[in-house]
Amino acid sequence: MSNYPAILYVEDDARSARIMKMLLTGTMNLQHVNIFEESSDFIERVEALSPQPDVIFLDIHVKPYDGFEMLQMLRAHPNYRNVPVVALTASVMNEEVEQLRVAGFDSCFAKPLDIDQFPDRLQRVLNGEVMWYILS
Repeated sequence: MSNYPAILYVEDDARSARIMKMLLTGTMNLQHVNIFEESSDFIERVEALSPQPDVIFLDIHVKPYDGFEMLQMLRAHPNYRNVPVVALTASVMNEEVEQLRVAGFDSCFAKPLDIDQFPDRLQRVLNGEVMWYILS
């Protein structure tokens, strides 16, 4: 990983988006952070990013395309099929987590995020680890 990985976060909740941006750009000092506040024209907007994302965080409950639909678009696109995609959701019941696994997400982090653990978890995702940090 470079010193400054490129991050994309799709999140329609303004507070969650603000917290993630402060964490990534402030605490972690990352320089390539993009946040989409909704998912219209999703693939076209991802293609327009420079640099391209090294990891993509998707809130599951976004409109017009939800996290599952955005994941399908990414996996169908040759440029993004191998980019780690992490689901972020407050819905972490066992059945829902299994749906995320089956859909093809690489990892899942429960919201609210564990701010203290997030930098290490991000690095581990970038290193290729599959992680499922959920509340039991």
